[in-house]
Amino acid sequence: MCGIVCYIGEKSAKQILIEGLKQLEYRGYDSAGIAVHNGDRIEYCKAVGKITELEAKLNGRKMEGHTGIGHTRWATHGEPTEINAHPHMDQEKKLFVIHNGIIENYYNLKKKLEKDGVVFVSDTDTEVLAHMIARYFDGDLNKAVRTVMSEVEGTFGIAVIHQDAPGEIVIARRGSPLVIGVSDNGYFAASDVSAMVRYTKKVVHLKDNELATLTRDGFAISTAQAKRVERDTETVEWSAGDTDLNGFPHFMLKEIFEQPSTIENAIRGRLEPGEGVPKLGGIMPVWEKLKSCRHIVIVACGTSYYAGYVGRYCFEKLTEVDVEIELASEFRYRKFNFPPNTFIIALSQSGETADTLAAIKEARRKGASLLGIVNVVGSSIARETDAGVYNHAGPEIGVASTKIFTSQLTILTLIALLIGRHQTLPLTEGTEAIREIMALPDRVQRILAQANHIQAVAEKYHKYPNWLFIGRKFNYPIAMEGALKLKEVSYIHAEGYAAGEMKHGPIALINPDMPTVAIAPKDDMYDKMVNNIQEIKSRKGPVIAIITEGDERLKKIADDVIEVPPSLDFLYPVLTVIPCQLLAYYCADFLKRDIDKPRNLAKSVTVE
Repeated sequence: MCGIVCYIGEKSAKQILIEGLKQLEYRGYDSAGIAVHNGDRIEYCKAVGKITELEAKLNGRKMEGHTGIGHTRWATHGEPTEINAHPHMDQEKKLFVIHNGIIENYYNLKKKLEKDGVVFVSDTDTEVLAHMIARYFDGDLNKAVRTVMSEVEGTFGIAVIHQDAPGEIVIARRGSPLVIGVSDNGYFAASDVSAMVRYTKKVVHLKDNELATLTRDGFAISTAQAKRVERDTETVEWSAGDTDLNGFPHFMLKEIFEQPSTIENAIRGRLEPGEGVPKLGGIMPVWEKLKSCRHIVIVACGTSYYAGYVGRYCFEKLTEVDVEIELASEFRYRKFNFPPNTFIIALSQSGETADTLAAIKEARRKGASLLGIVNVVGSSIARETDAGVYNHAGPEIGVASTKIFTSQLTILTLIALLIGRHQTLPLTEGTEAIREIMALPDRVQRILAQANHIQAVAEKYHKYPNWLFIGRKFNYPIAMEGALKLKEVSYIHAEGYAAGEMKHGPIALINPDMPTVAIAPKDDMYDKMVNNIQEIKSRKGPVIAIITEGDERLKKIADDVIEVPPSLDFLYPVLTVIPCQLLAYYCADFLKRDIDKPRNLAKSVTVE
């Protein structure tokens, strides 16, 4: 969950690395460092904290050179200290390495090196790599890295430079993303294209157990067995401006307000209103199997898991398919007996989530077919699955996912509708569903127009230390997602519950100092939700109700209300989650939290 950026070319490396690290800071912000080869030797600088701390230390230092590597860290082994920050080096300070991932057998390797006289200075697993690669280096840096790859266990994306190999960067990956960038002025490598999209849109994705050597003249990819690999460049579909704030104070707020566009991107070219049937070209390679499928398992983590939870309800509503939802981090430890023609649907914003990748690999061993819903073209999950659908939502920089969540909900609904229309769902219901899906961007915009009102509600309640979110059926996962958002960015303790479970324990917590966000649109669960709200009010619990426009009944009961436009029951989650996102954002803002970089969290979870 760290960020890597490398550059070799005609320009000065120092500033390119700093700019790249700023774009990657959402992936890790405990500490950062760079190393630059000036042709004779390697200079380096490391700092604890955000990239601005590193930038301040570099102020006034020339650090000239056209070859360099940079890293921003999210700590796994060792506290955030300057010693533990990357890059790490060998004892002679000739070889420098940066690393994302975890070396699982580092302890045994470290003990072996210590017996041979190596003195370790950090608490990290990465330092093992520096000493091992240095020992194998005989003038061929690629060969030394390849040799070490055969001895280490775990996941890694690494970049290495050596004083005695000027004009050369070697990168390697296993389970942690690395992508090469190709420009007229040099070559890049990074863990995320956002680090280099200001300089190039032409990229080449490295696959697992591959290495690449970058020079000023080009790059060469090979396997861990030294077999040469030829691969064409791909074009990134978004631009540098997509990673700018564009006048918003935080990326989270910007991305909340982008949701009308990202939902539109999720449905563009994918709807046939007259037939009531979506068009999803990405799943056509497996369509014949999918349309006769009777068992689907959705696997995901965090916010994507809650999107999958809503998806389960959508599939049950629109299809004849039995659907399970599983936490990817637990999936491979369970014993499954998949029925014939089972499909696994993997959800991941980055397409690199380690637990989700592990889950789909285990599912493949069990004979399941694999679908992916990811936002990053060419990502690991996109390559590991048999087919899938891209979000086309552009980069999501804020650590707390917002626009990808609603995009995932939209795409899951399209898949369910497509299958349903080839099963028993009638034309009239299909055309109605598509009409309502097409209306979602405008309806989300109507909710966003209430931002000032939602901000006022957040101001009223942001000092309360404990919150409860409740919902039923389609909106039960939204209650969990709403609680997660509040926890992530404001650090307020919050729990999401099925409203029907209130009497089975959580109601004991209700008191005048614990607000409840009740997600209660006018769907078939409405009357039951009203009863649950009444139970809370009778115990003097403050209630913020998310209601359908014009609901006078709940306006009289709840302390505060936030209205959403009317919709079909299975589409309400796309609307009801927006007030939850804004409540979380504004509470965090009033509490002066670091909203885009919440403590202890990172955007792309590439370690298990």
